[in-house]
Amino acid sequence: MKFSYQARTAQGSIQTGVVEAPNKDVAVETLHRYGLVILEILEEKKGFALSLSGELPFFNKVKNQDLVIFSRQLAVLFDAQVPLVQALRTLSEQSSPALKKIIKEVSTDVDSGTSFSQSLEKFPKVFSFFYISVVKAGEVSGRLQEVLNYLADHEERSYDLNKKVKGALTYPIFIVSSLVIVGAVMMIFVIPQLTGVLVESGQELPIITRGIIGLSDFMRNYWWLALLILGGIGVGSWYGLQTKQGKDTWDKIKLHLPIFGGIFRKIYLARFSENLGTLIKGGIPIIQSLTITADVVGNFVFKTIILKAREEVRRGSTINSVFSLEKDIPPIVSQMVMIGEQTGKLDLLLGKIATFFQKDVDNIMENLTSLIQPLLILVLGIAAGVLVAAILLPIYNLSSGL
Repeated sequence: MKFSYQARTAQGSIQTGVVEAPNKDVAVETLHRYGLVILEILEEKKGFALSLSGELPFFNKVKNQDLVIFSRQLAVLFDAQVPLVQALRTLSEQSSPALKKIIKEVSTDVDSGTSFSQSLEKFPKVFSFFYISVVKAGEVSGRLQEVLNYLADHEERSYDLNKKVKGALTYPIFIVSSLVIVGAVMMIFVIPQLTGVLVESGQELPIITRGIIGLSDFMRNYWWLALLILGGIGVGSWYGLQTKQGKDTWDKIKLHLPIFGGIFRKIYLARFSENLGTLIKGGIPIIQSLTITADVVGNFVFKTIILKAREEVRRGSTINSVFSLEKDIPPIVSQMVMIGEQTGKLDLLLGKIATFFQKDVDNIMENLTSLIQPLLILVLGIAAGVLVAAILLPIYNLSSGL
């Protein structure tokens, strides 16, 4: 029998794979011999993959909003001196069905003597490595109440930022989609009605008109090929982004996109500053904090920079020794990091950096529509101009020849 597993190594990294064993107990024992902490182990079956509860994962997914609400409510109950087990049981009764099962299992584990962080480790797809590490630091330092508030604030800010980004992109996506649909309707249904009239006139058609007629004929007769090409590009891009090389390349491209490149850069800087500051404030050693931050920053370029900084710190140098040489790190960030390292207030200054970039991103998100609107108007104007010219030029030439 084959069992797919997800486990944590002694160094704290997540490892997945497949192990062959006569039964589940033997598989677990084999993995333990290699020093792995098992997070999930499932027998491989044919057909649809099921979750541990036997349900399809798509219908058993915990939304980010659910985790935000859970984190905030848990922090409030803990502040009110409600025991952890009782707080978890209370929250399980008012959570979404997917999260309800998880919280119940966590409360059962905690009630039986397992630490809160160890219970959360069983659900790495719901609780990130960052989330678990902060909770673990709070348990070790006796500041669990404080770090739960940090986590609640962090999750809320992350959720609000993602929501603003998606909301700001809705308008341009709608406009571009409408343009494509209207253009396709014109090419398939309107242009063919005019083609006959223009061809029967016997005059030589302008090159722009011949191009539009050729595109219209292609879309009417070979629409299936167009859909096949677009589908192939879409599927190929999706599969490419699943590979490490594809993800890394896309991460580099994102930082140099017009308009959006600067926004992405500020989002990653805000995420880096807030996560690292929260971890340091939670009492996690700087080396481990940098490792965790590199994993959650969400961009290969910044991850590489942070890991470089970690190695310099390990050698006895400073974070700023790396940041000051990187073109993707603004001088204001490297300067404030340097001051924070010199004064021993790195967590405080990282918090100020995060607040600065978060406010900057918020302002940009609020004005993003007005920033993109001129570009969309230009694109729409060019498209409409080409179409009108292709139709009116031969008509004008025909009337001029009469």
